[in-house]
Amino acid sequence: MWDPQQYLAFDDHRTRPFIDLLSRVAAAEPRVVVDLGCGPGHLTGVLARRWPGAIVQALDSAPEMVAAARARGIDATLGAVQDWRPSAQTDVVVCNAVLHWVPGHADLLTEWMRQLPTGAFLAVQVPGNFDAPSHRAIRQVAARDEWRDVLGRAGILEPRAVLDPAGYADLLDAAGAEVDAWETTYLQRLTGADPVLEWVTGTALRPVRGALDDARWQEFTTQLAPLLRSAYPRRGDGTTWLPFRRVFVVGRKR
Repeated sequence: MWDPQQYLAFDDHRTRPFIDLLSRVAAAEPRVVVDLGCGPGHLTGVLARRWPGAIVQALDSAPEMVAAARARGIDATLGAVQDWRPSAQTDVVVCNAVLHWVPGHADLLTEWMRQLPTGAFLAVQVPGNFDAPSHRAIRQVAARDEWRDVLGRAGILEPRAVLDPAGYADLLDAAGAEVDAWETTYLQRLTGADPVLEWVTGTALRPVRGALDDARWQEFTTQLAPLLRSAYPRRGDGTTWLPFRRVFVVGRKR
């Protein structure tokens, strides 16, 4: 289950990659702009303000996120990105921090790009930190005997199939796009007693939370917290640095 409030607790850190991605989309007057995996809708409004003449569509697979987006006035639709397809008027597609959850998303990107009209933009950002200490710690705890069966079924122990910038560039180039691909590691300053645990609770730990009841969830995070504190020690001023790598690709249909 997605928790919109937990996700928005780090709004600034989660917003910056979206803005950096959008800065490379040079569409002038798009007809239809689509936000795939819109979350609570706080960034969909950025699209509407940038392209006020466009029809802005939003989609998310989590009912909680769709409800939060609608509460913001976003006409969000419940649905899976795997089932979405562009129309002949779709000129901009933004998919921010979503596709790492989607098995086989490389094939999906190829299909979208081939179906988009000439000149359309496909802009994607995915986390590239699955080998970071935070994720290694999550997998370390999940692999313990008491968790392996239930969390293995939830997919926690499976690696995320995220490509590097060159991989995504090759993919979209072969599908008929002019490509701009890059990566950025953001050094995020977090505060609080267990700030990295709070951060991953809003994203990477979502399948864990969904697989466990309240008591077991508390037990799991109690085991995880000291590993994260060790990997990301608190600084003298009480803050904690969290390096976070993200991978970006923007393709324009030739």
